[in-house]
Amino acid sequence: MGIALPEAGARPQAGRFRVPAGRVTRAGCLVLCGYLVAAVLLNWRLWAGLRTMTPLGDPGPADNDQFAWFMRYTAEAVAHGHLPALVTQALNAPRGINLMWNSSFLLPSLALAPVTLLGGPQASLTLMLTLGYAGSAAAMYWLLRRHGATVLAGGLGGALYGFSPALLDSAVSHYNLQFAVLPPLIIEAVLRILGGKGRPLAVGAWLGVLVAAQVFIEEEVLADLVIGCLLLAVVLAASRPRAALPRLRAAAAGFGTGAVVALAICGYGLWIQFHGPLTEHGSPYPNSKTVNSVGAFVNPQAGLVFHTASSAAYAVGHGLIGSEYLAYLGWPLLLLLVLIIIRYWGDLRIRAAGVVWAVLELLSLGGGSVVLPFHWLQGLPLLVEMLPDRLSILADGAAAAVLAFGLDLARARASRSTGFQTTEFQNTASRSAAPPGTMASPAAEPPAKAGWIRRAVPVAVAVLALLPLFPRPAAAVPAAAVPAGWYTVFTRLRLPPTASVLVVPVPYSHQSSAMRWQATTGQPGELMGGWFIGPGPDGHAVTESYGPLYVSKAVICLDALWKGSIPASRCSMVPAALAFWHPAAVVAETSPGSPLGRYLIKLLGPPSTRDGQLLGWRS
Repeated sequence: MGIALPEAGARPQAGRFRVPAGRVTRAGCLVLCGYLVAAVLLNWRLWAGLRTMTPLGDPGPADNDQFAWFMRYTAEAVAHGHLPALVTQALNAPRGINLMWNSSFLLPSLALAPVTLLGGPQASLTLMLTLGYAGSAAAMYWLLRRHGATVLAGGLGGALYGFSPALLDSAVSHYNLQFAVLPPLIIEAVLRILGGKGRPLAVGAWLGVLVAAQVFIEEEVLADLVIGCLLLAVVLAASRPRAALPRLRAAAAGFGTGAVVALAICGYGLWIQFHGPLTEHGSPYPNSKTVNSVGAFVNPQAGLVFHTASSAAYAVGHGLIGSEYLAYLGWPLLLLLVLIIIRYWGDLRIRAAGVVWAVLELLSLGGGSVVLPFHWLQGLPLLVEMLPDRLSILADGAAAAVLAFGLDLARARASRSTGFQTTEFQNTASRSAAPPGTMASPAAEPPAKAGWIRRAVPVAVAVLALLPLFPRPAAAVPAAAVPAGWYTVFTRLRLPPTASVLVVPVPYSHQSSAMRWQATTGQPGELMGGWFIGPGPDGHAVTESYGPLYVSKAVICLDALWKGSIPASRCSMVPAALAFWHPAAVVAETSPGSPLGRYLIKLLGPPSTRDGQLLGWRS
């Protein structure tokens, strides 16, 4: 999360060049193009197999198949001329799922519905990953430039945030976290309200739009942002209490307007989430187990170019799946950030970003001890559902701000010591370099070679500190291919568009192929089982809440029978589950002579149709 605020009341000095707000320079365009090229190269394996290749999930393909399913679900709704229903039986029929309690990625999937319909869900997800990297970096670059960073410093800061190890590992299967484009924009709107910049009502309305959009991307990131913004407000108020008090009224109007606008846009969705069907509470993932360890900050994972066998082994044995290994920054960058914060503590931008970075990283350690601050937050409403390790994503943004502003301050100091300043440095140099209202004296002659070296040292140090974070191209594997005969069997079954079908293997967290098949083909209209989060018998959130316990057992039993790992005699609950599901058809990827085929024929009679390894029964 980028936290950047210029000194209150600061004015550009006479004779100094200042980039107008919103102006795009040629160098800035090159930076943005560089982000896009880097994002494409990082995902080149996915682009090479645009419709068939998916990121190498951890521990398996379930999350990627789930996101593909959400992309297809939204696209089908758009194709039929309406928005996607927030509670649907298209998965886990007949009980259904509440999309607001799942990582349904509603806004991006809605925006990319045409791509999904034309190229398939995996094409949309690959495009979204690429935009997530480049867009997140560009948003951070824009934020840093708005608050005085030079093109070079802002470019490095944007790269640190947009291609951080936290986003690289989130991209393994958590598209909703990897698409971190809006947090810098939300931070900028909050800073404008806190700093009294612009009209409070207009800025507040824009903030409300951004917040509502983030609700339909990933609500947990929004909760993390609230923590970061509160920290930011405390630092700014403590640093300038006299300036803060007169702005309270305008700030209250801005934030109040933002709340009204946000609720007007997403209020219905939040009502469905907390008061609609299939509402739940808590989290299926205890936040005491999804925390960063101290060692995770300094042990690089295998997805980075510079790692060792021992560091990769540490990351694998860390206790979290790879997509949750988000803390790494490396010794060089950690040390550099601490030195910048200490050396330039007097700069309000460094102070605010440094405090936010340090506190968020501390919170990411979890609440296992009373000395850890998250211990006092983890029981609060909504925060009990947070996964502390994910705070590292926003912490990396704050680290990017510290690095960018620190780099500019160090370069400006080197320029003054050599008696030379470029126009780029003049934009961010300290006000002590020349009295307000006076012209800065130009250097009498070009600087010596030693002067250029001194100014290049801070850049070299920053680049070397970032070098351990250099990523390898993302690993990719083929997505589950649609079984031969899939289209033929469904055509022969002649099912209505909304017919519910039991597909074996039944999809769940460890066997999600049927969700991918449905996402790729759009068939069937409703699917039994699935990988999702829903309410358990007591209303607490659990994974794969299918209804009665015997239904959940039937899912596991049918899949084990499909694998041939258990005898059919252990599937006595399946008839009762079929009565609960009441499917319009059953489709199984098996042969008549397999254990599963013999069991289903005994239970349902001869199949209505067959093609290849697919058997179909119509009820």
